[in-house]
Amino acid sequence: MNIALGVGGGIAAYKAAELARALMTRGFTVNVVMTSAAEEFIRPLTFAALTGRKVITNLFSAASAEDTLSSAIEHIRVAQENDILVVAPATADLLAKFAHGLADDFLSTTYLAFTGRVVLAPAMNTNMWNHPATQANLKTLRDRGHLIVDPDDGALACGMVGPGRLAEPDAIADAVANLTTTKRDLEGEVILITAGPTQEPLDAVRYLSNRSSGKMGYAIAEEGSARGARVILVSGPVALPEPLNVEVVHVRTAAQMFDAVKKHLAESTIIIKAAAVADYHRADAPQYKVKKTAARMSIELDPTVDILADLGKNKGDRLLIGFAAETENLIGEARRKLESKNCDMVVANLVSQEGIGFDSNDNEVVLVTRASDPIHVSRAPKKAIAARILDETMKLRLALHAK
Repeated sequence: MNIALGVGGGIAAYKAAELARALMTRGFTVNVVMTSAAEEFIRPLTFAALTGRKVITNLFSAASAEDTLSSAIEHIRVAQENDILVVAPATADLLAKFAHGLADDFLSTTYLAFTGRVVLAPAMNTNMWNHPATQANLKTLRDRGHLIVDPDDGALACGMVGPGRLAEPDAIADAVANLTTTKRDLEGEVILITAGPTQEPLDAVRYLSNRSSGKMGYAIAEEGSARGARVILVSGPVALPEPLNVEVVHVRTAAQMFDAVKKHLAESTIIIKAAAVADYHRADAPQYKVKKTAARMSIELDPTVDILADLGKNKGDRLLIGFAAETENLIGEARRKLESKNCDMVVANLVSQEGIGFDSNDNEVVLVTRASDPIHVSRAPKKAIAARILDETMKLRLALHAK
């Protein structure tokens, strides 16, 4: 399979050489297209030596008239002869060009002529990444069906620390490989997923919540849809784009999430409760803002509805997958939840570990079922974790059908 690897201009351009090698080791033929800015950071000869193929750098050739005519339409040939377009690093400038259809160099014209799958791995300064214009462009590109391999958090060349560092080449290569090997083993299934936190009002402006970003549940929704399932995602308040081809129901409180789950329960065949539902709420929350005073305040909190326990009692022959976010005794707590909530599997993770779980792009989990020993899934991007969760879910599904 042929890959067109677009290299944008940024300090992370040197990692594109590692990415080219990683793609080749996975069996892809790599054809490199460089922007003029990329040439300021790494020479075309490096990619030519790695791939053994011509590296394209200019839209027009300055040689003979015949060569000029050939190069003028070469972006069409590149678009037709490659199966996947990968751009890494995808700079803020390239994202803007792609989002708005601007085409003033070989890479951007190739993008407009390309009809296959597109994978974009952004890399830039943290402030540039967080800018509303960049986030709007990313939403446009995601809505267009492109796969965005989010940048990592960490120290950047500019001295800042935060999101913006190009994802590791192996992670990008794995994401590309997954596009070519995605199974359709979930066709006919209807997966009901909950994701994100809930917000329980304390007054008109304050609420109880937690650090859940929703990334794990959203990754499962994306993976389930890619594998052929109809996916219904009941989402608490998150700052994430809606997954492509997924029915999203937005809620705020635990009670609203419970109502949405009950509404869609009958049509579902698999339920995955990835949401971090707040455990308590204020039943008598006032509709006005409570003013701050020097006096101490006591607030009575009542337990929120236990959605997972209710599903365990009423699931019928559906598969029920629960989540356990713990700070200690991980497997013991997962087994307790498995039994007390009548789950078929519990996905457990230690949220006290730095860099995984809440707010992170990565996770590390233990899958606990009744039928086998706990399955430890090492740290990986949440998309990869989502795939493993669904793999084990389908094993349970097959075992259930075999009875």
